[in-house]
Amino acid sequence: MNEVAILCVDDETVILESLQEQISRHFGEQFMYEAAESAEEALEIIEELNQEGVKIVVIVSDWLMPGMRGDELLVKVHQQFGDITTIMLTGQADEKAIERAKREANLYCCIHKPWRKEELLKIITTALESV
Repeated sequence: MNEVAILCVDDETVILESLQEQISRHFGEQFMYEAAESAEEALEIIEELNQEGVKIVVIVSDWLMPGMRGDELLVKVHQQFGDITTIMLTGQADEKAIERAKREANLYCCIHKPWRKEELLKIITTALESV
C-alpha cells in the first residue's frame, strides 16, 4: 500500500469517475486514489487516512456541491492539514469563492469545467513538484 494519496471530491459520479481514471492512469501506482461524493464524506476519508498514516498530497474538489461548498471544504482542510495542495474544479464558482479559497485555503489552482485532461495533469504534476 502506498503511503500517499490523491483525493477527488465531486457530487457527480460521472465526473468523479472521470477524474480518478485520468489521474490514476497518468500517475499509476505512485499514489492511492480516493473519491468522495460530498465534502462531508471527504472530511471522513481525510480523517481515516490520517489515522492510518496515509498522507494526502493533493485534493481536487468541485465547488458547487450540496451541503458544504468546495471552498468551505478546502478552508477546513487547510486549517487542519496545511501541507495538502488544494485544487478547485468548477463550472460555476464565483470570483469571491475563488478568492476566499486562495486566501484561506492556499488554493493552488482553479480549473474550470469542462477541463482538459492535459491541463489537469500538468497542474497536478507541477503542484507535486513543489511539495
